Amino acid sequence: MTPKELSEKARQLVSEGAVLLDVRTPEEFRQGHPEQARNIPVQELPQRLGELGPPGTKVVVYCASGGRSAMATSFLNRSGYQDVFDLKSVAYW
Repeated sequence: MTPKELSEKARQLVSEGAVLLDVRTPEEFRQGHPEQARNIPVQELPQRLGELGPPGTKVVVYCASGGRSAMATSFLNRSGYQDVFDLKSVAYW
């Protein structure tokens, strides 16, 4: 998908109720993020999984460049969240 297609898909999912998950550090998050985003750093995700809602919750995940969002997507899938969309970078929002 192109960055434009990623953006359009992510925005559509969030408008339909998906959780927008920022897995960057709190410092990165404070430097700028979409208004509706929740910040759970990727290394804290296992302990904070309940903040997303039950498995089955739709999630759109992003980081700075795509590495951490890919790790988070994989972890979420293994944890029962099957409807996860990896936006990759906050720049695509």
